[in-house]
Amino acid sequence: MTGSEEASSASTKGDAASGPKEGAANYETILKIPVTVQVVLGTTSMPVASLMKLGRGAVIALDQRVGEPVNVVVNGRVVARGEVVVVDEASSRFGVSLTEIVAGSNAEKAA
Repeated sequence: MTGSEEASSASTKGDAASGPKEGAANYETILKIPVTVQVVLGTTSMPVASLMKLGRGAVIALDQRVGEPVNVVVNGRVVARGEVVVVDEASSRFGVSLTEIVAGSNAEKAA
């Protein structure tokens, strides 16, 4: 083996040895990225004039019925559907129990 072949062989072994560790570190970094999660109870459309008339205590009717699943949206994409549940009655906190995970192409259609 020549000197350049030895150097090439050594760098290949070094890359292979550091690859999995770097991949794991990158994976850990990706898992720490914050994303925005929203639970959409429903939507509605109204003219600006109606919006301007809204005041405290006004009720806005949504397009979704009681008991229908809510959409779980991550960074603007529907990723799941679920049911609203009470997490802690003492502090009046709600949560969502996931009932369906929306697959890739279906997520775009659902939005």
